[in-house]
Amino acid sequence: MSVLRIGNASGFYGDRFAAWREMLDGGELDVLTGDYLAELTMLILGRDRMRDPSLGYAKTFLRQAEGVLGTALERGVTLVTNAGGLNPAGLADAIRSLGDRLGLQVRVGYVEGDAIQRPDALTANAYLGAFGIAACLDAGADVVVTGRVTDASLAVGPAIARFGWTRDDLDALAGATVAGHLIECGAQVTGGNFSFFTELPDGGHRPGFPIAELHADGSSVLTKHAGTGGAVTVETVTAQLLYEVGGPDYLGPDVVTRLDTVRLEQEGPDRVRVSGVRGTPPPETLKVGVNNLGGFRNSMTFVLCGLDIPAKAALVRGQIEESVGTEGLEFTLARTDHPDTGDTEAASALLHVHLRDGDKSRAGRAFSAAAVELALASYPGCTLTTLPGDATPYGVFTADTIAQDAVEHVAVLPSGERVAIAPPTVTGGLQGAPVQHEALTGGPSLHGSRRGPLGELVGARSGDKGGDANLGVWARTDATWPWLRDWLTVERLAELLPETASLTVERYELPNLRAVNFVIRGLLGQGVAASTRFDPQAKALGELLRSRVVDLPTEARA
Repeated sequence: MSVLRIGNASGFYGDRFAAWREMLDGGELDVLTGDYLAELTMLILGRDRMRDPSLGYAKTFLRQAEGVLGTALERGVTLVTNAGGLNPAGLADAIRSLGDRLGLQVRVGYVEGDAIQRPDALTANAYLGAFGIAACLDAGADVVVTGRVTDASLAVGPAIARFGWTRDDLDALAGATVAGHLIECGAQVTGGNFSFFTELPDGGHRPGFPIAELHADGSSVLTKHAGTGGAVTVETVTAQLLYEVGGPDYLGPDVVTRLDTVRLEQEGPDRVRVSGVRGTPPPETLKVGVNNLGGFRNSMTFVLCGLDIPAKAALVRGQIEESVGTEGLEFTLARTDHPDTGDTEAASALLHVHLRDGDKSRAGRAFSAAAVELALASYPGCTLTTLPGDATPYGVFTADTIAQDAVEHVAVLPSGERVAIAPPTVTGGLQGAPVQHEALTGGPSLHGSRRGPLGELVGARSGDKGGDANLGVWARTDATWPWLRDWLTVERLAELLPETASLTVERYELPNLRAVNFVIRGLLGQGVAASTRFDPQAKALGELLRSRVVDLPTEARA
């Protein structure tokens, strides 16, 4: 009863297929979770359901479960997943049928009520909390399937069931929320996508998946199975803690978690203690993710080699616009070319041409054929990277809110009994926007300077939230934290990342993590599915920042 060991085997729809088997065979677990639902995934599942109303769930999980369900039942490991997507009842039925086929007695519960009726939307789903999952577990479920719950709820629900927490146990709920957030992205907390991957014992080749050892007070230890790759360090945990968050107030349906209270401590090899987390009452509303079909899109890329790159790009632009018109066209010239080189690829720039339109025929072959027709009638050396193709539909993501008491959160127990999950009676959330921190001027700093990449002294992690991006940056040492805090202003970020200069940028400080977090509003336009940006999910934004050569304090070393 003292420790609840929760592992995670999936961070997205398409993650390592073998992870479920690896986690079950790798060591002791009480619960194994799997996160499949990103904003883009809900769009994909929505399109699946349009073709076949019986679908709408992550089919991959069902194939993975076929190989591990018997092992999980034998070892008493409960499986909890949001792979139900838009059809948790359908996936629950499929798991029962799988159990029958395998000769296994499996008790399946599921959570529903997240679907919001929006006639004008392809999908609209509220982010539910963890108490429905807990109700299914309290009723003896071996497998719990959900639709759109918050990612952290997959870990918080089992903790509620094990430790008997109520909605009044805000600090414990907040601590479990942090643990859930840390393991939700799978191997990303054990060294995956880590700024300093070259320092990992295995060089980052095959990081193991994470485990959170949760305690009754909400504190936890992050670890992984012995003998697996990657590492669990204060820095790998910091990187994931900064991923896709905003201000210090981390809003959730069950609790507002104060990220500025989180304390991390290296307890031993591959063991990081997470403690001190404080929580306040949740907001009166739930987030609602809304996906709509935005139209159709197509892209073609021209290779521009050698001299006169801007003039060549201008010629293509004029020719394409004359052929298909200007509406919906977007041109991006990537200056990947190097002067005076003997290699064709190194001497070439790329002109990406995108077209978005509500008319599939215009965005389809009419556009791509117009590009190909220039092959012998445009700039010298004209070539393209692809053959002409048809347009594909794209989606637009928006976020909305709905009152907590307007959603029918229901736990369907293994017996079939339907249990209504009451909303929180005490709410609070943010009183206005979270307080931003402007960097100081003339504050503590190290003397002298030297030129070098910013990434010598800092790590970074970035990602997407709808049309916005977040960029978390942490100092590697206590000595360099005051310098980073005072130096990395919103204005300096605009100098280093010019595409942020015209956008609204919010800046927050997390001193316990030696970190600053930026929320860049509108960087990704209408969301990942609609974005034509080279890095559509802003995953590389942090590494771009780290690559910039700046004046570093002479006395500072990583």
